[in-house]
Amino acid sequence: MAHRFPYLRKKHYFCETINNPFLRLSLKTMTRLRFSLSAWRHLRSIGLVLIAMTTCCCTGNAQGGSPQNDSTLQEPEYHEVTLLFGGDLMQHEAQIKSAYRQGGKYDYSGVFDLMAPKIQEADLAIANFEVTLGGSNFKGYPQFCAPDEYLQAAIDCGFDILTTCNNHSVDTYGRGIDRTITMMDSLGVKHLGTYRNMEERNALYPFIIEKNDIRICLLNYTYGTNGIPVPKPYVVNLIDTTVIAQDIAKAKSLNPDVIICIPHWGDEYQLLPNKAQRELADWMFAHGIDHIVGGHPHVVEPIEVREFNGEKHLLAYSLGNFVSNQSRPNTDGGTMVRMTLAKTDNHTQLLNCDYSLYWVSRPVTSELRHFRVIPASYPSDSLNATERAKRDTYLKNTRALFEKHNKGIKEK
Repeated sequence: MAHRFPYLRKKHYFCETINNPFLRLSLKTMTRLRFSLSAWRHLRSIGLVLIAMTTCCCTGNAQGGSPQNDSTLQEPEYHEVTLLFGGDLMQHEAQIKSAYRQGGKYDYSGVFDLMAPKIQEADLAIANFEVTLGGSNFKGYPQFCAPDEYLQAAIDCGFDILTTCNNHSVDTYGRGIDRTITMMDSLGVKHLGTYRNMEERNALYPFIIEKNDIRICLLNYTYGTNGIPVPKPYVVNLIDTTVIAQDIAKAKSLNPDVIICIPHWGDEYQLLPNKAQRELADWMFAHGIDHIVGGHPHVVEPIEVREFNGEKHLLAYSLGNFVSNQSRPNTDGGTMVRMTLAKTDNHTQLLNCDYSLYWVSRPVTSELRHFRVIPASYPSDSLNATERAKRDTYLKNTRALFEKHNKGIKEK
């Protein structure tokens, strides 16, 4: 509200105009009068009070006439993160041979190219790295040792986090555990599941990563290591409910928004989870795990979304192979699961989830040099007749399985 205060003229004060309706009439008269300094100060105090009253009336609540609340209403904080989970990254002898180039180099270009866009669009992409990086004497089954270029290819296609805890973690013994960790660290990819010693595990596990202001905890365990003892002082996370309960308690103390477990479990080549898987899943949910995404059987197993206490919880028993040279029924493909977590005012929940299918074309089928992981949406006319037949068989069988046993999740 515009106004001008009186000014000093010699030893007297004169009132100029004050643009206030409460004062205008009396002030017109007062301008003809001279006041002592004390009298003017008294009048000015009254005027300021009236001005304040006018301002209050102008800014008050229009309906009730009461002043507005000074507190500012803020929108609830909202954050969202998309996670994508791939299956088992296998590396059999035929894959190593197809990648070999003259001079002892290995080239995996083309293997993951068709999957990279979908992987890279996720905020965080996670897969199981089911080989060791021993550095030499590369070989496939039964004791996997892959070239370093294989790890680089997995990173280049978009995987941000790799789990290393599986039944092949000790395939090249302590040297393989150590060097796999070293290579992952040197290439900047996050990882969890195996450690050089217990001190390292205590410092780095449970695994915590923050993305889009959502704090995510990942846990990773395996049923065993194919009978090969874990050499001391190395650590491979084995499935032990006493240890897992301790890890969950420690995880909760780190204040995560969500806890996700990635177990390596189940029976190979079985399309349905066994009793131990079902019981362990129930136990994990009861003890505070929010979501479970498993692997190991080399085939897909059902996916379900459970709901209790008003919250949704994802359970994927097995995503199958992401890439391999396996040719048994249902082993030549897999599924990726995508989940979106939403956080509002420090409460995080599963907003939505879906899955997508893919199939692996091998050189023996495609007559090309390299393996290719091919999304289900890939044009059929870009495949040869044998590839189309095998791809369609895999998709038909998997969709029939999921149609019968999946709960609360759809293919995208």
